[in-house]
Amino acid sequence: MTSSVSIQDLSLSFGAVTVLENLNLDIRDGEFLVLLGSSGCGKSTLLNCIAGLLEISDGQIFIKGKNVTWEEPKDRGIGMVFQSYALYPQMTVEKNLSFGLKVAKMPQPEIDKRVARAAEILQIQPLLKRKPAELSGGQRQRVAIGRALVRDVDVFLFDEPLSNLDAKLRSELRVEIKRLHQSLKNTMIYVTHDQIEALTLADRIAVMKSGVIQQLADPMTIYNAPENLFVAGFIGSPSMNFFRGTVEEKGGRKIVHVGGVDFAIDAYPARAPILSGTNVVLGIRPEHVTVDEVPAGGDAHAAVVDIEEPMGADNLLWLKLAGQTMSVRIAGSRRYAPGSQVRLGIDMGMASIFDSGTEQRL
Repeated sequence: MTSSVSIQDLSLSFGAVTVLENLNLDIRDGEFLVLLGSSGCGKSTLLNCIAGLLEISDGQIFIKGKNVTWEEPKDRGIGMVFQSYALYPQMTVEKNLSFGLKVAKMPQPEIDKRVARAAEILQIQPLLKRKPAELSGGQRQRVAIGRALVRDVDVFLFDEPLSNLDAKLRSELRVEIKRLHQSLKNTMIYVTHDQIEALTLADRIAVMKSGVIQQLADPMTIYNAPENLFVAGFIGSPSMNFFRGTVEEKGGRKIVHVGGVDFAIDAYPARAPILSGTNVVLGIRPEHVTVDEVPAGGDAHAAVVDIEEPMGADNLLWLKLAGQTMSVRIAGSRRYAPGSQVRLGIDMGMASIFDSGTEQRL
């Protein structure tokens, strides 16, 4: 598949501070790629480099095969949607949508056609004569997306477009953006710190930390096979449970010994044999643990319920195991009182094991 956006050996420094260094990333044609990370990780900086809003220190950027490293933003064939709506308050929605096209001296019939198409796709036809002050937050963001849409570009850039909205609106607009991508099939690069947005929207996710891409993969690979301890801890709510222990052989089986508890790891899909004596971090997601439903022949671990959190469809149990607290997700119909004794079964085929030193997946 051809690359829509190719970033080659990109570096960016502000004075003595290096924000991005030798970053390489190829984004496929028609792909929805999410740049995910916490504040300050460099994701918005990278997006602004692609947009041409920041001058890079080194490297090159190609869009649709054209080197745009030194091109002005307007000449890069991109449409950008910002966190702030950045609408002109004195203009109607219709004029906000058409303003950039008029500045570019596009013929009026073509402007009308593009505005009408964007309004139809985003379902904002009834709002065209209103001004931004008369719109809700969700409606304003739709207009902001529409302003990018009318440019009829190959690549759309989204910089945390939903972060100013409440939870219900975020959920609704998330669906709209996914539907928009399925309809247009344009390349979309989307910046967010919200892992739910990343997991639900992306074809691939680039998880970033300190200006470095920690893992680039599809959402299920990122979730089920995180490349390192940082990705494992960052993705998932509640977070993955971590147990620090040592790999040993006991009774002909490989186990991770943690505070008096042995976790058999025969079923773990290791990338290479894990040697006895290796200090590791065992990661277990809350939904990969069963409570009082241990499969026949499976290993059972005794634990004590500390806190129960009813969450509607699910219940979250916080348990004491191996001298520490872990979270387990169970069906909302099942209830356990604090202090209850339970037996846990763990799906080691879905576990993650990391080297304690390198923090890389084993």
